[in-house]
Amino acid sequence: MKYESTRGKAPLLEFADVLLAGLASDGGLYVPTEFPKFTPADLESFRQKSYSEVATQVLTPLVSPSINSDDLAKMVEESYTTFRHPEVVPVRPLTTERNENLFLAELFWGPTFSFKDVALQLLGRLFEYELSRRDTSVTIVGATSGDTGSAAIEACRERDGINLIMLHPRGRVSEIQRRQMTTVESANIHNVAIDGTFDDCQDLVKAMFADTAFRDSYRLGAVNSINWARVAAQTVYYFTTASKLVGPNEPISFCVPTGNFGNIFAGYIAAQMGLPLDRLIMASNHNDILTRAHLSGVMEIREVQPSTSPAMDIQVSSNFERLLFELSGKDSSWLSEAMREFRTEGFIALPPNILELLRISFEAGAASDQQVAETISELHSTQQDFLDPHTAVGVNVARRFDSHNSPIAVMATAHPAKFETAVADATGLNPPQPEEIAALAGIPERCTELGDDLNAVMEFVSSVSQ
Repeated sequence: MKYESTRGKAPLLEFADVLLAGLASDGGLYVPTEFPKFTPADLESFRQKSYSEVATQVLTPLVSPSINSDDLAKMVEESYTTFRHPEVVPVRPLTTERNENLFLAELFWGPTFSFKDVALQLLGRLFEYELSRRDTSVTIVGATSGDTGSAAIEACRERDGINLIMLHPRGRVSEIQRRQMTTVESANIHNVAIDGTFDDCQDLVKAMFADTAFRDSYRLGAVNSINWARVAAQTVYYFTTASKLVGPNEPISFCVPTGNFGNIFAGYIAAQMGLPLDRLIMASNHNDILTRAHLSGVMEIREVQPSTSPAMDIQVSSNFERLLFELSGKDSSWLSEAMREFRTEGFIALPPNILELLRISFEAGAASDQQVAETISELHSTQQDFLDPHTAVGVNVARRFDSHNSPIAVMATAHPAKFETAVADATGLNPPQPEEIAALAGIPERCTELGDDLNAVMEFVSSVSQ
């Protein structure tokens, strides 16, 4: 398997090189030059297999020849024994009067109670494997709107050859999300609170990767979903969820709370690999650039407004570039110019052919904070069920679409206890709190506060990477 950059000017790489590179040298994102295909017989076999067995089968062609199947299987098995549910990603019906064909795929049973654990538990092991093989080290620099940070820290702490610096927007993550990051005592973990938004944090990370001399000097690596390995690992639960709900030739829809577009793009990739899809539904909060782009054909950056679903408070969705690359027929010249225009002018108009293809595979909708609170309240009052606000965005939007007689699986992205305040405000009750989360209270925090200043952040990276 070879990987190419969406910008078209970086060398083709194998999986292990893409893993360590993160962002392509031309500023683009890596995607496979072709997608492996799974037959209906393969999809049928997934129904009898464990999550780890499906993951190994799905990921083997994507990591070959860099990693052999036996070594991958061992890392996969180690990754998912850390999950609190034997199915890793269980699926259950969300019985409502409005839609009896709505289901929740619970992605949050990993160590930090977030869907990010599904990919990052494996990513940490992939990094350690490849760094050991090459007898080298890496400085991972990441940006988080909440859950990526804690999941990456949990996956990478104490791992040989890895030094991790995580940026988060100060005051724009939940208290529990912050504490999950800042209470970790491992010497290889460093937290930085940036005076800005998640988009500012993400831009700082991309700028450091774009500085070739700095990137090479400190051997920068990425855990954000700009790293293809993150997206690849997320494709697996689309296959396992479908195997629980439909036959191998039957379509299924997924509604995905969407911020940086990595999670829902993994569903698109699963479809390219042979999974029969009806629709992928993008669910946004009031920071709804992707929903607006789907409806109007214009991507326009607006000011980020804080919400009760902070992991989705994003205006620059990095992985949307990967989708535009595929929908444009891999037209890297057009895409490079479009991305330049988007960042300099703050908007781009999608060409009619690309907009048409976007609307064929995707639907979109947005939910306000009030609608989110109403959804959380209703589900609790009718079913004594707690939802985190991100999942509630997905449920609220999914209910607007006819199921077409096929199930809609809402990707439940976080445990409700991680957003206790929003859930309590909506229901009048605190959600049950896992003991691992309750134990965070009172633990000393370690975090450096910096302004939205690239030089200051680069100096910090340099100081902790010596």
